Amino acid sequence: MPSALPLADPAPLDGLLPASVAEGAETRNFGVYLHVPFCRVRCGYCDFNTYTSDELRGAKRSDYASQAIAEISLASGVLDAVGLPARPASTVFFGGGTPTLLPASDLIRMLGAVDDTWGLEPGAEVTTEANPDSVDADYLISLKSAGFTRVSFGMQSAVPHVLATLERTHDPERVPLVVRWAREAGLDVSLDLIYGTPGESLDDWRTSLEHAIAQGPDHISAYALIVEDGTKLARQIRRGDVATPDDDLQADMYELADELLTAAGYRWYEVSNWARPTPSAVAGRVEGGLIEAGLSPLDGAEHRSRHNLAYWQGHDWWGIGPGAHSHVGGVRWWNVKHPAAYADRIAAGESPAFGRETLDDETRRVERVLLATRIRDGLPMTELTASGRTAVAGLIADELVDARAAIGGRIELTLRGRLLADAVVRRLLEE
Repeated sequence: MPSALPLADPAPLDGLLPASVAEGAETRNFGVYLHVPFCRVRCGYCDFNTYTSDELRGAKRSDYASQAIAEISLASGVLDAVGLPARPASTVFFGGGTPTLLPASDLIRMLGAVDDTWGLEPGAEVTTEANPDSVDADYLISLKSAGFTRVSFGMQSAVPHVLATLERTHDPERVPLVVRWAREAGLDVSLDLIYGTPGESLDDWRTSLEHAIAQGPDHISAYALIVEDGTKLARQIRRGDVATPDDDLQADMYELADELLTAAGYRWYEVSNWARPTPSAVAGRVEGGLIEAGLSPLDGAEHRSRHNLAYWQGHDWWGIGPGAHSHVGGVRWWNVKHPAAYADRIAAGESPAFGRETLDDETRRVERVLLATRIRDGLPMTELTASGRTAVAGLIADELVDARAAIGGRIELTLRGRLLADAVVRRLLEE
């Protein structure tokens, strides 16, 4: 079953926020995340807050869009009450679960409510996740016509036995088809991959990478499989039915991903994410005689996931739906998990928020170091304590931090540093 919610203070039933969240709001972007918690089947490795039909306990998929729209209205009232300046949504992200199990008209209604409530910033990024077997050409055309700009397909692997271990239901040969449909509709495309599945070889992983690259997506995410407690996969490993993922093999797989993606013209911008530079960015550098080994961190920014960058950069977002997390001005909260509990709160006119925490200055600084270190734009060294700045020389000597970037006043991980990112962060935070 899905993981437990964090422990924290109870959230008020009216959802009201402290006045402090308005401080500095004009310097932060505002995004909206809509969690659609429905899946056709539960994959054995998945620990997300998702539910199959027989787990809904009376909640109905057909009611969900209206419930989410009701929370959008509640959110608007909460943000207005605390005096936050009017900010249009710069990004909107439909995640899950499988958002595209709902009719396209439901996703369009929810996006329309976001636009009617806050407005969309010019050029706003609007993304939905999708499984390759959950959309067709007409569905994608409908989304594009309504203002969606991007689709992220859960490809995971191109190798049948790996997909079988992950309990993914799609045929890998469907991926080129849905990518083509998305392209024809005018949507940007991202492909999500998982590596380190029990029984997956380095050659299997190479096959998946090459298959993904061959589709020419704008963006590729590659995540190491993490075995979460309480999942079916964790129980299979505990019984000895499948092997424990091999850390050394996963490191080799990460290095192979970076090698092949870089050779194909993608550039990493977060430890697990690569984006393709826009043709105009590359052409401009050629004309100016500025081509060099490796593009600058900003090249290809148009194809990065701006919504996910907002998380890593500490901006504001409101999470709509069961179990969704939100963050505004240093206050973080999360909704009740089950769709039935969520529906009950919404029907009663109450906030669905379950728990929340207010981050103190030190916690916010630590999180800033943790998150900014993971992205290629890096962490300004001015945000480190004296002890943290002292640690940089050793990190450079250990080839974990790029020396040229550090001389320029910024922490940027090397390839080796990305493999050991958590260790780098610990050393930067040591006192």
